[in-house]
Amino acid sequence: MRTLLARRDTRLLVLARLVDMAGSNALWIALGIRVKELTGSNSAAALTFFGFTLGTLGAPLGGALVDRSRRRPLLMVLNPVSALVVLPLLLMRDRHDVWICYVVMTLYGLASATTGAALTALTQTLVPPEQLGDANGLLQTLLQGLRLIAPLSGAGVLAAWGLGPLVVGDAATFILAALLIALIRHREVCPTAVPHKAAAQVADGFRYLARTPALRQFAVAAVLAIMAFGFCESVYFAVVDAGLHRPPAFLGVLGSLQGVGAVAAGAAAATLMRRMGESRTVVLGLVCAAAGFLLSAVPSLLAVAPGTALMGAGLPWIIAGINTLFQRCTPAALMGRTDAALNVLIGIPQSVAVASGAALIALVDYRVVLAVMTVLMAASALYLATRGTRCRPSVREGGAVP
Repeated sequence: MRTLLARRDTRLLVLARLVDMAGSNALWIALGIRVKELTGSNSAAALTFFGFTLGTLGAPLGGALVDRSRRRPLLMVLNPVSALVVLPLLLMRDRHDVWICYVVMTLYGLASATTGAALTALTQTLVPPEQLGDANGLLQTLLQGLRLIAPLSGAGVLAAWGLGPLVVGDAATFILAALLIALIRHREVCPTAVPHKAAAQVADGFRYLARTPALRQFAVAAVLAIMAFGFCESVYFAVVDAGLHRPPAFLGVLGSLQGVGAVAAGAAAATLMRRMGESRTVVLGLVCAAAGFLLSAVPSLLAVAPGTALMGAGLPWIIAGINTLFQRCTPAALMGRTDAALNVLIGIPQSVAVASGAALIALVDYRVVLAVMTVLMAASALYLATRGTRCRPSVREGGAVP
C-alpha cells in the first residue's frame, strides 16, 4: 500500500475520486429524504434512484467514447459537465417539482457511467498489474468510508439549510475533481483508431465479456446481486418507517452504520484478494450481504444495526473483487467498453429491481422483500462459488482499438 501511495499520480487519482464521491453521496441520500418529505411516499423516494440507474443504461455509448479518447482529458471535461447537470435541482421547491429530480438523476446516471468507465480505464493504465488489488481495496475503503460522514452530513445539512447547499457543494466537488485530474502527469498513448461501424464498436465490450469465461461468470453473479441491492432503495425506507418507527432522516444513521462495516471490510480487501483470490473475496462479500438483509427483517435496531453493517462490509469485497478481475483480464483498448457493458448488464436488472421494489413496498410487507433479497444474494454466492474464474492478464496500454 505504501508503494502504491508513493506514486504522485495515483494519489491524485484517488483524491479526485474521493472528492467526487463525497459530494455525490451526501446529495443522493438527501434527495431521497427530500422527495419522501415532499410526497410522503416511499415509492416516490425510491424512484430518485431509479432515475439514476435508468441513466446508466447509456453506458455503452460512454464506453465507446472512453476507448476512443485519452482518459485524463476526457475526465477533465466530464466533471464540469456533471457539475452543470446537478444545478437544476435548485429549482425543486414542492411536490410538483419532483419531476426535476427524476430528470436530473437520469442525466446524472449517464454522466456517472461514462466517468466511471474512464476512471476504471485510467486506473488500469496508472497502476501496475500487481498493485491493482491494493488500489481497488484502498478506493473501496475510502469511498465506502464516506458512508460514515456523507449520509449524516447530507441529512443534517438538508434539515438545517435545505437542499441548496448540497447541490452547490456537489457541483463544486466535480470542479475540484477535474482540477486534481489535470495535475496528473501521466501521458497516455493516444488510441489508434480502426475503421469500424459505430454499432459494432459499442458491441465490442459485450462480445469480449461473453467470450471470456471468468468475466462472464462474474457478470452473472453481479446481475443476481445487483437485483437484490436494487430493492434496497425502497425497502430501507420501509425498514426505518414501518420496522423501526423512526423519521425518514434516520436513514442517514443506517447509512453511517453501513459505512462502519464498509471501512473495516475495505481495509482488508487487498489482503483477502492476495490470499483468497478475487472470486472467493466476492463470494464472502455476497454471503455477508445476504446475512445483513436477513437481520434487517427483524423489527429491532439491535438486529437492523449489525445487519446494515454486514451489508456494508459485503460491498467493498464485491466491488473491489469484480473491478480487479476486470482490470486484470481486459485489454486497455477495450476497458471502457467492457466496463460499460458490465454496467448495462447490471443496470437493466437494477432498474427493474428499483422500480419493482418501489411498487412492491406499497403492496407487501417489507420483510417479504428482504427475504427475496436474501435468496437472490445467496444464489449469487452459490453460483460463483461453484465456478472457475481464471483468466490471462490483459494488455496494458497502446495498440489499436478493436
